[in-house]
Amino acid sequence: MNKKMNRKFDTKDFIANNIVPIIFVVLCIVCYPIAGYSPEYLIDQIITRLVRNSFLVLSLLIPIMAGMGLNFGMTLGAMAGQIGIVFITAWNIVGIPGLLLAAIIATPIAIILGWFCGKMLNMAKGREMITSYMISFFMNGVYQLVVLYGMGPVIPLHSDQVILPRGYGVRNTIDLINVRRSIDNFLQFNIGPVRIPLLTIILIALLCVVIIWFRKTKLGQDMRAVGQDMEVAREAGIKVERTRILSIVISTVFAAYGMIIYLSNMGTLNTYNSHSQIGMFSIAALLVGGASVSRASIKNVFLGIVLFHLMFILTPQAGKNLIGQAQIGEFFRVFVSYGVITLSLVLYEIRTRREKAESAKVLANAQEAKA
Repeated sequence: MNKKMNRKFDTKDFIANNIVPIIFVVLCIVCYPIAGYSPEYLIDQIITRLVRNSFLVLSLLIPIMAGMGLNFGMTLGAMAGQIGIVFITAWNIVGIPGLLLAAIIATPIAIILGWFCGKMLNMAKGREMITSYMISFFMNGVYQLVVLYGMGPVIPLHSDQVILPRGYGVRNTIDLINVRRSIDNFLQFNIGPVRIPLLTIILIALLCVVIIWFRKTKLGQDMRAVGQDMEVAREAGIKVERTRILSIVISTVFAAYGMIIYLSNMGTLNTYNSHSQIGMFSIAALLVGGASVSRASIKNVFLGIVLFHLMFILTPQAGKNLIGQAQIGEFFRVFVSYGVITLSLVLYEIRTRREKAESAKVLANAQEAKA
């Protein structure tokens, strides 16, 4: 008989392995009646946030597969996407052609930034997450320098909609009316009050198919081997450093495309801040879905986005109805974003140590049996 049929359901293990999603399910159940939103409104908002954020969160899966943990450096891809958006807005290119051109502009920038990030992470093996976090801070300074002082005199952009009146530097906020919801509205249909942006859903589904296909390719198998054990992969003839760099480059390019979709859906670009929390929120959403530093799947992406953003929708109104201040919900968002990352990392470390202890115990028992 199949061993899986004989394996008993262990409630304790299930709760330990899924504690973060369980906490968020409980929070949403508690906040829903207090917020007082209708089911139709919540469904519409969840679909909107799914199509807005899925591409960004999916971009995190490849580095995890390659054993590089949570890629905080995806912020570099978001910066590349924003630069593409700035250019097409200055050139007044509208609709889906404008977004395609933004993606074309962002791609080489994202490749260069991803290569740089991958090279740095290869020098910091075992500390990839904190290193990518620091790299995102460093590159944010470079990005600020380019958009604040470079665009205008060095990079010729002459658009009153984009450039400040002084003649250089990009405005703090840019209205993306030319490309606002261009992808979402192209094949959109309604089911009652719920909007279904079909083209955006198709693009997200295509990325999911690409990721599933990629895992089966030679490069995908190499990344999985590197993620399991770098030394064994190196002895098998896999170019470990090159494979790790490619995983970050792919992730950064996908993040650039995801940022373009995100900004198109939002309809506004906050030039100096839009990218700053993208990495944090995307990683938090993935962890809320039950992913860990070493394991993540497509189902974790969608479950995490639904739970994370459902809480984002419910808590401000719940806070307003409870104590008369919606701002408490805003503070709660930031607290939860950082808290869920901290909790997930702590649980991952506890689980890793427990598994190592169990492996050592099994090895010791095997040696005693031989003796």
